[in-house]
Amino acid sequence: MDIATTQESDFIARARALAPAIAAASARIDDQRELPAAIVQRLMDEGFFRLLQPRSLGGAELRPVIFSQVTEALAQADASVAWCVGQNNGCAMSAAYLGEEAAREIFGPATGILAWGPPGAPYEAHPVEGGYRISGTWRFASGSHHASWLGAHMKVAGRTRERTMLFPKSSVRMNDIWHTIGLRGTGSDEYVVENLFVPDHHTLSRDDPAERREQGLLYRFTSNQLYSAGFAGVALGIARATINDFLELPANKTSRGATRPMRENNVVQSQLAQAEARVRSARALLHQVHNDAWANVERSGAQTTEDRTMIRLASTWAITQARETVNTLYHATGSAAVFEANPFEQRLRDMHTVAQQSQGRQLHFETCGQLLFGLNPENQF
Repeated sequence: MDIATTQESDFIARARALAPAIAAASARIDDQRELPAAIVQRLMDEGFFRLLQPRSLGGAELRPVIFSQVTEALAQADASVAWCVGQNNGCAMSAAYLGEEAAREIFGPATGILAWGPPGAPYEAHPVEGGYRISGTWRFASGSHHASWLGAHMKVAGRTRERTMLFPKSSVRMNDIWHTIGLRGTGSDEYVVENLFVPDHHTLSRDDPAERREQGLLYRFTSNQLYSAGFAGVALGIARATINDFLELPANKTSRGATRPMRENNVVQSQLAQAEARVRSARALLHQVHNDAWANVERSGAQTTEDRTMIRLASTWAITQARETVNTLYHATGSAAVFEANPFEQRLRDMHTVAQQSQGRQLHFETCGQLLFGLNPENQF
């Protein structure tokens, strides 16, 4: 399949077409805490790990607004699959900042999938001839079970700027720590690196224009912005699936003590309508903000401060509104929601795990408010 020439909307259609197979494997994904090999193979075959890679490497360079719709479609089938696609693709944006030879070495093979975790303890990379020596422990490496490369973000001794080190997964020790309430299938485990040599050409300064080799408009967006777009899509997908599940409840389902079926209850009717409004409005805002930012990049080559503020605001808002939707409908479903045989309990677990991640932090609203006032943000932005 020639991914680089595939129409963007085709990836949304492919995600929807793949959804039944993913949904059929969802219980196994949750139980085994990783994506089955057959699902990983389908994702590779369909190009879902190359969505944000440069076209020069055979990638799709999807616009953020399309990328979020792909993860949304996948999340309606299984949130862990969608989260891994979001995370592994965000990592793959590093291909635009590597030399061509290194980028092809890492991302050229079909199995060239990269995973990493956020910066942890203040480990330092030590410069040596030809590269760096590193040691440390990182966690939250979503998609690490099927990745072939891992990365570590760290300060370099004697320097102020952080640098990202990339290395084969075979060179680390993996620790099974991912025992969580939700997103279990992401396998976001811990990895330990001990006195590892990383050649200089396998390192990069993420999102640094000075090291950006690719000039596509996608790479005027930061990897963190694409994470936020993808993970907002995951949240919206979980919420949409929950609404669909709720609508499929038996027409005669009656809450204990009630005299009429649940669907005839005026409170439930109001809750459903508001849930629909939350998801549709949050989704519309997310898409509009990304379309506006893309138009500005097309016109001037750069985002505005308003673009950056609204991308952060819209993504966090989508996650919080999706969480409220899932909470509301889970409780409206009643005791049936707690059974594993019904989809509500896993949707609730997954949704709350999404909301606990950095992209869903309430702190982002504070930062956006400061920017809207014209103030300098107190927190990392």
